[in-house]
Amino acid sequence: MKRDSIESGNPLLQPWTDALGLPPFGAIDAGHFEPAFEVALAEHRAEIERIATRGEPPTFDNTAAALDRSGRLLARVEPVLRSLCNSHTSPELQAVELRLAPRLAAHAASIQRDPRLFARLDALAQRVDSLDLDAEQRRLLDRLHLDARLAGAQLAPAARQRLGQIVEQQAALMTRFAQNVLAQEQQCLWLNGEADLAGLPKSVAEAARAAAAERGRPQAWAITLSRSSVVPFLTFSERRDLRERAFRLWKGRGANAGEHDNRPLAAELLRLRAEQARLLGYASYADYALVDRMAGRPSAVFDLLNAVWEPAKRRAAREQAELEAIARQQGGAEKIEPWDWRFYAERLRRHRYALDDAELEPYFSLHNMMAALADCAGRLFGVRLVEQPQAPRYHPDVRVFEVLRDDGSRVGAFLFDNFARPGKRSGAWMNALRLQSRSAGEVLPVIVNNSNFARGAPGGPVALSLDDVRTLFHEFGHGLHGLLSNVTYERLSGTRVLRDFVELPSQLLEHWALEPSVLARHARHAATGEPIPPELVGRVLRAREFNQGFETVGYTASALVDMMVHGCTDPAEIDIAEFERRTLAGLGMPEAIAPYHHLAHFQHLFAGSYAAGYYVYLWAEVLDADGFQAFAEAGDPFDPATAGRLQRFIYSRGGAVDPAEAYRAFRGRDAKVAPLLAKRGLLEQQA
Repeated sequence: MKRDSIESGNPLLQPWTDALGLPPFGAIDAGHFEPAFEVALAEHRAEIERIATRGEPPTFDNTAAALDRSGRLLARVEPVLRSLCNSHTSPELQAVELRLAPRLAAHAASIQRDPRLFARLDALAQRVDSLDLDAEQRRLLDRLHLDARLAGAQLAPAARQRLGQIVEQQAALMTRFAQNVLAQEQQCLWLNGEADLAGLPKSVAEAARAAAAERGRPQAWAITLSRSSVVPFLTFSERRDLRERAFRLWKGRGANAGEHDNRPLAAELLRLRAEQARLLGYASYADYALVDRMAGRPSAVFDLLNAVWEPAKRRAAREQAELEAIARQQGGAEKIEPWDWRFYAERLRRHRYALDDAELEPYFSLHNMMAALADCAGRLFGVRLVEQPQAPRYHPDVRVFEVLRDDGSRVGAFLFDNFARPGKRSGAWMNALRLQSRSAGEVLPVIVNNSNFARGAPGGPVALSLDDVRTLFHEFGHGLHGLLSNVTYERLSGTRVLRDFVELPSQLLEHWALEPSVLARHARHAATGEPIPPELVGRVLRAREFNQGFETVGYTASALVDMMVHGCTDPAEIDIAEFERRTLAGLGMPEAIAPYHHLAHFQHLFAGSYAAGYYVYLWAEVLDADGFQAFAEAGDPFDPATAGRLQRFIYSRGGAVDPAEAYRAFRGRDAKVAPLLAKRGLLEQQA
């Protein structure tokens, strides 16, 4: 299909005239995507063919750099589809996504495994020391060469063809998996009277009322399956029967018989991944996936996970005994169940630290915490956010900001999409509508942060829990990683780093969420404007290690199950529910604690890129806990010299530097594990 035959009527193919480079969202509908992709894919294939069939010998510029420059139209259109499908989908868009996902995955994989391109890349790699390349050019060549090898470019034709089929099948299954989770997340726990609201703070009840109104029942209250809705309900509701129902709905996503049952999809994905690994010469998918990670091999991951698993269980056992004691004192449950833990933990926290979310929430409004984000970005990295209310957006919830340096030059654009709503997947994430690069001219980034916070009462402030505040800072850390990127090649831009390094910038920024100087400036009472009392900040900080046995066990259990299920060499007859049950039993999983994720709704693994990789949050936490110590050692959480190194070596370098080298350049040494154990309150368990 010729581009000029459809360009006049397709906004995806016309020039985007917005000053920030944003798509014309208001003009785009689902019917525009497939014609636009026909053009974009054809253009990219033609570019690849020219590179692969060049008559002259390969050079860095005519092969590696040319590959990085290729596919500009596709790189413009594809993120728009993915962003809308995640954040503002519709039945029409979902149908388009299902049709396009296998084609797009097959297209990308066909380039990586093209034997002609691999021959050119391999010839360059064999004589890299004689090519007079700078460090970033060498890194690009190394990454493209490894991409090709892991995609099977060196295999025989029949094996390459089978790999192509596997990639297409996986893409279709992963899309269906995500859509099934989204469909099941449209369920709610409906509350129909004051008795159902027993124990709920005013802010939680108001958010539930707003969620119900959004779903057409303004006289009811809805507890949605968004974490920002269900976790507060489990924490405060005095109705144990309703807590159990909410918990089972939340944890049961994807595991209900019928058209949205994800269990067979996950099992088929595991079989395909195991076959993919075998074709490429690896014993398991975990072995294959870890080749391109800092960890390097599964044994290194298990070493880290096991270092915290038993200490975390011991701490959780003490926590459970304390919760059961307070439950008996209050005439509650004799045995703590997973839907009881948060409820009694909150009561113990109030007793031990005199902390009450009703006292905290007025100081942590979304408005104030957004101001705190902008302030931290300015003080650490010298950038400021200027809202652009007239800029294009795909939903009224979205807020658009131009990001500027102190000298007024533009860094890029940043979009915040903060609220849960129907048609938006759960969780929180960052995505790039456009990556920074300059290999084909200066390209500035356009970054999106998505969260699923519960709305407050109409016209009132949006109250955030401390967990929500950490989420906001976490995703903004990812966002800054994309915004501050300063590389030449798109393949190395922003968050395109090794998977177990990508969480460092996000988790590191979380430390500023509870930094006393940040709270003193921005945690102000929503009604009175008074700053948060220092004594209250002290209580919050003293409680940081509270309940960390529960949190560490829940996370680590999911990470261990992920590694074990992807370590299966022959998952031909796997039943994922039974596998998960047996694995958790073998690990000694406490019955009162549920894993963060069950396999049937584990989108990180089966609808994302974290397969055999959920451990990365803990791996990066070793780095972030050690890294924040650099500011403590400097005596200032905004120390200019330390912040300068952080930007230069971590936030701006993307994948242009080996991550271990980047961390050593920032910190002056390798990371130590002790700060992580201390942060989680597990250090005393190391005996």
